[in-house]
Amino acid sequence: MRNGPFWWILIVAMILIDLYVFFSVRSLFVSSTKGRFIFTVAYWAFSAIALILLIFVLPYFQASEQHKALRSILFVLVFALFLGKLIGALFFFVDDLRRAVQWIAGKIFSPNNEISEIAGTTGDRISRSSFLTWLGIISGGTMFSSFIYGLSNKYNYQVKNIKIPFANLPAAFKGLKIVHISDIHTGSFTNYKAVNKGIDLILSQNPDLILFTGDLVNNKSDEVGEYQKIFGRLKAPMGVYSVLGNHDYGDYVQWKTQTEKAENLDALKKIHADMGWRLLLDEHLPLEKDNATIGLVGVQNISGRGSFHSYGSLAKAMQGAGNYPFKILMSHDPSHWDTEVSTKFTDVDLTLSGHTHGMQFGVEIPGFRWSPVQYVYKHWAGLYEQQQQKLYVNRGFGFIGYPGRVGILPEITVIELA
Repeated sequence: MRNGPFWWILIVAMILIDLYVFFSVRSLFVSSTKGRFIFTVAYWAFSAIALILLIFVLPYFQASEQHKALRSILFVLVFALFLGKLIGALFFFVDDLRRAVQWIAGKIFSPNNEISEIAGTTGDRISRSSFLTWLGIISGGTMFSSFIYGLSNKYNYQVKNIKIPFANLPAAFKGLKIVHISDIHTGSFTNYKAVNKGIDLILSQNPDLILFTGDLVNNKSDEVGEYQKIFGRLKAPMGVYSVLGNHDYGDYVQWKTQTEKAENLDALKKIHADMGWRLLLDEHLPLEKDNATIGLVGVQNISGRGSFHSYGSLAKAMQGAGNYPFKILMSHDPSHWDTEVSTKFTDVDLTLSGHTHGMQFGVEIPGFRWSPVQYVYKHWAGLYEQQQQKLYVNRGFGFIGYPGRVGILPEITVIELA
């Protein structure tokens, strides 16, 4: 990857954006030689440090588990700086486009520069808009600051309480409390105590049932490591149940042989069992309470998107489940609900998913929520309904890639059936 064409395209793109942003912002210092000099030195010093980190330092730490926390912080600094400049460059480009159109219009319709004079410019030169330049700087700076601030949110677990009514739910299960968690990604964790506090928060909800909807690891089973002890603490009167997510199969790393990959998956399944979690692999089982029974169905990863491999079979999992008056399905990828659950298995009452993380970036305020992930996933966070069927998408307990959360915080969902 480091020596591949994409790597060098990225480096060249960063340098070109650096140059573009530099000359755009430098225009603000046209009347101050000293200010221009200070800006030039500071700008290229930070840019040089970012490139050195990207090219030399981060690859050096890549294979080091010991430096995982430091690597994550350095990556965010480089990424946030680049993204901030990219956002700023978009505003500068709009301004340059405005200037180009104005210049062309002046040449075509006002060869004597009447338009330039009306616009407050001199001769053929059309000045850059200070307003748009400052708007670009503020927007880029806000983006940079947001991603830096988001580092402090990666263990800021939020409890989401939701009461979901169902007409066909047996009376014995009215008030059943389910804790739903998803996307743990133990390979990304760097703070044992913080994760342990998250488990304390789950247990303090006193759930009747705990359901985990996949992605225990990023790639390999050995990532669980010391965190196995923490997650093994999860207990509930009606049990802890789990399914696999797309990251659990080891599809995103190179294995020496397919046997090695299969052994990794077997080891991960054993970890689920050793923690006391009942892993559901395209199967169903009964949940009983006060002489009443409902069905819990769990499938391996099934995606409605071609970019993700599907391993499970809902048809297999549902065989013999028709007698349950109420069914809960655990399926990692919410796109599965739209492509199969809500069209072919309309007797599934509640589907629980995760996968999207809410992209770990967005805005959620009363009456409004937005995340870039909504342009990829129709169902990306929270509760969705279609006729009598309901889907809940958990925002994820852990994180991957960006080691933080901006606006979309890690979630512990407490669902009360009613």
